Amino acid sequence: MTRALLITAVWLSGFIYAGRPLLVGAAAAGVAPSVAWSGLIFVSFLPMLPLAMRRREIPVHRGFAHWTGYVTLAFFSTLFVLVILGDLVRLAYDGVRWILPTYHWPLLDGRVMSLVILGATVAFSLIGVLQARLPRTRRVKIAIENLPPELEGYRIVQWSDVHVGPTIRGKFVQTLVDRTNALDADAVAITGDLVDGPIEDLLQHVEPVRELRARDGVFFITGNHEYYWRAPEWIRALESFGLVFLKNEHRVVSRGLVIAGVTDPAGRYTHKPDPAGALAGAPPDAIKVLLSHRPETARAADRLGVHLQLSGHTHGGQMFPWNLMLRRFHFVQAGLRRIGRTWLYVNRGTGYWGPPSRLAVGGELTVIELTK
Repeated sequence: MTRALLITAVWLSGFIYAGRPLLVGAAAAGVAPSVAWSGLIFVSFLPMLPLAMRRREIPVHRGFAHWTGYVTLAFFSTLFVLVILGDLVRLAYDGVRWILPTYHWPLLDGRVMSLVILGATVAFSLIGVLQARLPRTRRVKIAIENLPPELEGYRIVQWSDVHVGPTIRGKFVQTLVDRTNALDADAVAITGDLVDGPIEDLLQHVEPVRELRARDGVFFITGNHEYYWRAPEWIRALESFGLVFLKNEHRVVSRGLVIAGVTDPAGRYTHKPDPAGALAGAPPDAIKVLLSHRPETARAADRLGVHLQLSGHTHGGQMFPWNLMLRRFHFVQAGLRRIGRTWLYVNRGTGYWGPPSRLAVGGELTVIELTK
């Protein structure tokens, strides 16, 4: 009970601190202080809705609860950061006024600052939603040593961390499928966390992936979230849609290219990852591409002679300013990096997890092109 009360007190304190511009805005609109404070406290509990509705039997209500809770969380996350920055600016300004008292410094209008912060929060929140819901097509050329001439220009379209779930549904997936097919790829690679919910709720929303087309096939591996939602059932469903599951194994595709895949460590009880096993028996002179949800596999991939590893998992931090803290958790946050002799590309995520925001860290549909 003491722990719960402490967590609640900290949670409310954070919302009250961040919510000061809302109280100022309410006062400017003529709202009574008691009503404004009651509304702020009520809103502070909205982010709890996704957890409270997680096991409800009505998917429509659950989707509404997730949207409401996550949008509120994203909005207050941005508001919290801007309020901190505003306080730091005010503190620095007051410090300058104290150090140089002989100069006539005008007073900062706290009310105006609060309204500016509130307006900026609304604008940044809308931008974050647009960046989350409209992933851009990102084209990356990767130079492979001794690339056979017939593989020059070979293109792999990568999806990662789509997280089909309460706020990412079939329409979003269908749009990704249509955009991918229009790219006319040689192969499609889905590097984990495609789904984020039970199969009975989401199967119809994932079904558009059966329309994915690529000359050499559509390959997928598991991420950690598949194992939170009965991974074997999802794997069977995706295979029935025509996708190729790489369970620590590889395929020799046309023109001397090997595409291999490892499972995620979260599946240690059913699908323990085995990079060496994934490449066992692969032609030694083939170009080797390894799909691994987590970037950390790249060190093992380098020892195994992999030319290119495609990963995800990090989301690139997903939204500002939390992306600035990502270095503490992942040795590669996003983008292209050389690990020994292996190229590693970490996709920022084609969808998102939780709050529908990708402020300053836009989602991506990645076109990997091999070149000499």
